[in-house]
Amino acid sequence: MPRLNKFTFSINTKLLIENDIKTDITTKEDIQHSFIGKEFGQVQVGSYVYYKRLCSIIEYHIYTLPYQFENFLHLNNSFQGGMFHNVRCLTMKDDTHHFEHQLLKVISQDFPFLKELIIKNVLPQQKQHSSSLITFRHLILLNLAEAHVDYAEEFLVDKNIHLPCLLNLRIKFESLEMVTKNFTNDATRLTCAKLKKLHIDDEFVQSKNFQKYFPLL
Repeated sequence: MPRLNKFTFSINTKLLIENDIKTDITTKEDIQHSFIGKEFGQVQVGSYVYYKRLCSIIEYHIYTLPYQFENFLHLNNSFQGGMFHNVRCLTMKDDTHHFEHQLLKVISQDFPFLKELIIKNVLPQQKQHSSSLITFRHLILLNLAEAHVDYAEEFLVDKNIHLPCLLNLRIKFESLEMVTKNFTNDATRLTCAKLKKLHIDDEFVQSKNFQKYFPLL
């Protein structure tokens, strides 16, 4: 590609390891080294490798730096950090390890202008309580429809995570009912009272407590 002056990319890919086939696992160092001396110019590349041993799958995410895209897909526990000022929508997905409070703190710092956050993790947290307050200053939409109830408690309790701009929440009714203690829990009331949109796929009957709990719906 002789006319290509700049190549900007973000690539997510998977490798399935067959039991009867010997496979050399590409490491993060291998990926970094593969871009040295190529026709890409002085390009900086970030990457991380996630080996799911239980299902024999390796996930790769490779991207140019500084990161130029508004979407960041499939972030997992192998995330190495960095600054992602352009990202507005982040999807966190991990089906083998839970997301802990410390990782969420890193996300809030490394994605400072995040507006939409989608969490897909059905595993319970191991360390649910922390003295450090996390703030997502620009987050408008939070999707917990495919997340364990622990993440609802983590995000909706204002003493854990502060969400000053949150307006839109997608969540399972069972999780919402549990974490709000049937819409009576004062610890989650402040965050819920600011919501203008609530997406729940399950059918349910709005009680008087529910209507008081979400006055702006």
